[in-house]
Order: sequence, then structure tokens, then C-alpha cells
Amino acid sequence: MKQYFIERHYSSSLTVFFAGWGMDEHPFEDYHPIGSDLLVCYDYRSLDFDFSLLKGYEDIRVVGWSMGVWAASQVLSHFHLPISESVAVNGTVTPVDDLRGIPIAIYEGTLKGLNDITLKKFFRRMCGSASLLGDFLSKSPHRFIEDVKEELFLIARQAESLAPARFFWSKAVVGKGDLIFIPANQKNAWSELGVQIEEEDIAHYSDVFLRNIVCG
Repeated sequence: MKQYFIERHYSSSLTVFFAGWGMDEHPFEDYHPIGSDLLVCYDYRSLDFDFSLLKGYEDIRVVGWSMGVWAASQVLSHFHLPISESVAVNGTVTPVDDLRGIPIAIYEGTLKGLNDITLKKFFRRMCGSASLLGDFLSKSPHRFIEDVKEELFLIARQAESLAPARFFWSKAVVGKGDLIFIPANQKNAWSELGVQIEEEDIAHYSDVFLRNIVCG
């Protein structure tokens, strides 16, 4: 896993943002929380996490988006941290699942057919409209297709071998227009765990909404 500080002023508060599959820091470089440092996590080919980066913080907020919800759950469930709030956005702790995540056949089909062209089609579905896609592509991740394909493969293998983690989420945001994580599946997953659900009129990716959540 990669960890990148967008804001690091050694304040007492830290927001840890677990981004989605295929991301890096570039789509979020203009996220600037007031009164808080910001650490972005991405690339889940490995779940190795450097907890030394969290030392000294008295208050930690966690935001997970998409596959970042699963990654955050797996990484943070084993450690006692001063977490004041944790918000899951358009993801679940069971990312590859017919009823509580992305259906297996769709996930495997995306992986099998992934190339530069189909990745852009995925981003189009992720954004929900051509105009929002254009905004995303203007600050898109700087990742090689081979890397993101390997990441997609290894997320599935890890999710299959690791039990769903019991990390506490304060609430889960479900985008009504999400074409990646089916809203009904998200609600199934969070209802089973007894997590508060908040529905929003957003696609899988909403820069405005994520910015507001991450920046507080």
C-alpha cells in the first residue's frame, strides 16, 4: 500500500483517506482540510501499512471510498487508534460478493477485459456523466495499466482469503447513482452489520462530495 501526505503540518489531527482501486494521490491533491493533516492511501496490491506515520496524532478521522472501505477495514481493525469518526463511501467490507459487493461475474469480467480503453469506460461509469468524467481525467491517476490490473486481481485474492474485518464504521454513505457498487448490495452489507446508512444522490465517484467528507 502507498501512503502519501497531501497536508502535513504536524497538527494534532489527521484525516486518513483510503482511496479506491486504480487511484493515486493526483485526483485528491487539492483536498486541504482545515486544521488537520491529510494522508491518502492507495494501491492495495499489498495491505502493508506504515503505522509510524500515525504516531503523535490525538484525533484521527477515517474516510474510505470504494475499495478503500475494504482496505481500511482490514488494516485498521487490528490496532487501537484515537479514531473519532469513520465514514465509508460507496464501498463495503465484502468487495467481491454477489449480494454485498460487486457481483463476482462482473468483477471477473472487468479484470479479464481490462486495458486502457476499458479502464476509461470504467471511469465513465464511475463518474456517472461525460462532464464529470472530463473533470476527473484532468487530474487522473498516473498509474500503468499493468499495475492497476494486478491490483484488481490481488484485491480479489486477498478478499477471498481474508475474513471480513470487524472495523467500526460510524456511518456508510450509499450513492443512489452508483453503477459500480450496486446500491442495494451496499445496503445489504451495512444493514447486516448494523451500520447507519445515509443515501445521497451521487454516482460512485463524486469529487464534490468526497472533498466535503474528507475535508470535514
